[in-house]
Amino acid sequence: MNAAQPRSLTIVGAGLAGALLAILLARDGWRVDVYEKRGDPRVRGYAGGRSINLALAERGRHALERAGAEAAVMRQAVMMRGRMVHFADGRTELQRYGRDDSEVIWSVHRGDLNLTLIGLAEAAGARLHFDRRLDAVDFEAGSARFVDERDGTCAQIGFAALVGADGAGSAVRSAMQRATDLGERVEPLGHGYRELEIPPAADGGFRIEPNALHIWPRGGYMCIALPNDERTFTVTLFMPNHGDPGFDSVRTPEQARALFARDFTDALPLIPDLEADWAANPAGTLATLYLERWHLDRRAVLIGDAAHAMVPFHGQGMNCAFEDCVELAQRLRGEAPLEDVFAGFQAARQPNALAIQQMALENYREMRDRVDDSDYLLQRALELELQQRHPGRFVPRYAMVSFMRIPYALALERSRRQHAILERATYGLDSLDRVDRGALDAEIRAQLAPLEQG
Repeated sequence: MNAAQPRSLTIVGAGLAGALLAILLARDGWRVDVYEKRGDPRVRGYAGGRSINLALAERGRHALERAGAEAAVMRQAVMMRGRMVHFADGRTELQRYGRDDSEVIWSVHRGDLNLTLIGLAEAAGARLHFDRRLDAVDFEAGSARFVDERDGTCAQIGFAALVGADGAGSAVRSAMQRATDLGERVEPLGHGYRELEIPPAADGGFRIEPNALHIWPRGGYMCIALPNDERTFTVTLFMPNHGDPGFDSVRTPEQARALFARDFTDALPLIPDLEADWAANPAGTLATLYLERWHLDRRAVLIGDAAHAMVPFHGQGMNCAFEDCVELAQRLRGEAPLEDVFAGFQAARQPNALAIQQMALENYREMRDRVDDSDYLLQRALELELQQRHPGRFVPRYAMVSFMRIPYALALERSRRQHAILERATYGLDSLDRVDRGALDAEIRAQLAPLEQG
């Protein structure tokens, strides 16, 4: 550590990324202060607002292990082996994510995870300040003003450097944008979401298969359901903002029930409080945030959703943010000045953030449009066969993203080459009987080098 480099950082946001980074830095000897606009959830209960259930994958588990949090989190996680597709005709089919139960993802409750990380951050020595909303930043003076909205009082806090871990609507990013052009661009998806709930069965168990992510694909819209350890499922309806159906045409609880009766017939009996849930949970919006710059020289840096918010359809937003935390904490262990640390962090993470943002958008189209499509199912069957024939060389995109820690950008590039191979091999076929395995094997060996485990 350069003697001139301060060992003090101020994190804005005590959500998942902010709390995890606080643990990592405090354990490395940094003086860490975390400011959060919400109240302490350990006192008031979790008040995170609307949130889609979180899918914890290998990248996130690795970060939690580095922070000493994995065991506590995994005690509350529910395994998901794959997508349980609910077809329009009432059939269901489990499409596994991986080859066996060693390749699964885990459903975790955002609130429980946040509580665990906050407790560990405080235990590691980080100082947490709740009910403190960032109101203004003077980067020249190294001073930030926080407002306690309970009584309107203000506090002026000096800082060596700010870390914006305060989500897609980041106040730190807004302050940085006033100081310099970050090249911010927001692309709305044009679709939104609304959350409902499947309660436990009368005997206290799950009403449907618990070890799966349930999906009702219906073309331009869909429903999903993720299990919780309370034996409930969080149901999320994704739909265009405008259209039929759309959130402008399905507005009332009665209209929502009619939609489910028409298009999600087998889901409707599972949601006894549909009308009440619809009335209580407003629609959320979905968008992708792109920035050209993630840092303001040595004075501030953005991580997680504050730097690269994405749509949730690859279940990687949290996992990507946790990778950010590990990368930044690792770089802060060196001798480089903060400006170089922040620049290096952006250079390492930005291409991978762009890649997973793209894959998340593509996965939405796959989930709502393709998982019940015959061409997709044929290509998926061949993909699994090739994975067995060429282990470590032909690896499905989902496996590269969820079960490995290779760079997202590499996973995107390889998966596009693999998809082209699958399309060529299955073009005009309705079964795999006529696939030329010999030619296909030669093509794979020529195009795909063995993949190093990340």
